[in-house]
Amino acid sequence: ESHNHPSYIEPYQGAATGAGGILRDIFTMGARPIALMDPLRFGPLDDARSRWVAEGVVSGISGYGNSVGVPTVGGETVFDPTYQGNPLVNVLCLGVLPQDRLVLAKATGAGNLAVLLGSSTGRDGIGGVSVLASAGFDEGSEDKRPAVQVGDPFEEKRLIEACLALLDAGLVVGIQDLGGAGLTCAASETAANGKMGMDFDV
Repeated sequence: ESHNHPSYIEPYQGAATGAGGILRDIFTMGARPIALMDPLRFGPLDDARSRWVAEGVVSGISGYGNSVGVPTVGGETVFDPTYQGNPLVNVLCLGVLPQDRLVLAKATGAGNLAVLLGSSTGRDGIGGVSVLASAGFDEGSEDKRPAVQVGDPFEEKRLIEACLALLDAGLVVGIQDLGGAGLTCAASETAANGKMGMDFDV
């Protein structure tokens, strides 16, 4: 999972939510996340902004992983002028699962319920994908900080355990994490993958 632009604007939360995102990718396949890694690229360390970004990113990834109980076991860091003002922040996750328990993002079975689980919606991160995905950064970039979502590793730890317990009990037909497009994307993807329709009353 890459969180380049959010991490440049708000290094700790930008990187932390990158860790949270890749963890969700793993446990929503039915696997238990066991390790994180982080290949990172930053501008030169003698630049104050690059140093601030690097310190925040490393703290964000390790802080989130440690809070969830998934350690960062490796990675690599490169400092080069090429990445001045445009860091590359990638987080990888390793998970393990029984061979027969791989769960797909596929909604099948007429009449099944779709259940939304996770943190309550806040005002942080509103417009994050559209604001940050193609943004150019300058001295006014601080104004974009509210577009970076605030992570909640303790809620995610509860979510990991709840989802894996539901999967162990055979109560889940399909599962999909919510990314930047939220419920709209997750619902349409799972319905399309299952060649089904889906009705929502929100």
